[in-house]
Amino acid sequence: MKIAITSIGKDLESKVDPRFGRCQYFIVLDPETIEFTAHDNSGVMQRGGAGPIAVKTLSDIGAEIVITGNVGPNAFDALNSTGIKAFIGASGTVKEAFEQWKNGELEETEGASVASHTGVK
Repeated sequence: MKIAITSIGKDLESKVDPRFGRCQYFIVLDPETIEFTAHDNSGVMQRGGAGPIAVKTLSDIGAEIVITGNVGPNAFDALNSTGIKAFIGASGTVKEAFEQWKNGELEETEGASVASHTGVK
């Protein structure tokens, strides 16, 4: 299983990026070994459609779960269509977010948790 966590940096001590579609990186880890790789998010600089582009990145990587702060409606629809489960409410470092998920502290989202374009700065 591969778990992706939205991040502002490239390692487990980086802070979680609360934005899904416009996060800087995805840290993809194996929950058994905690081995990880960092992947650039190709959706971060898009004018529109960042969420679905980010979902394509995760799908190409083979992620089955994403841990993040929030998910917008377009991203949720794209995640739902690929079967990738999203857990929201993550905070702290990537490592802490993984522990939150492992301990059942994060909610699997059944819909968007924020409105469209919330992550645009």
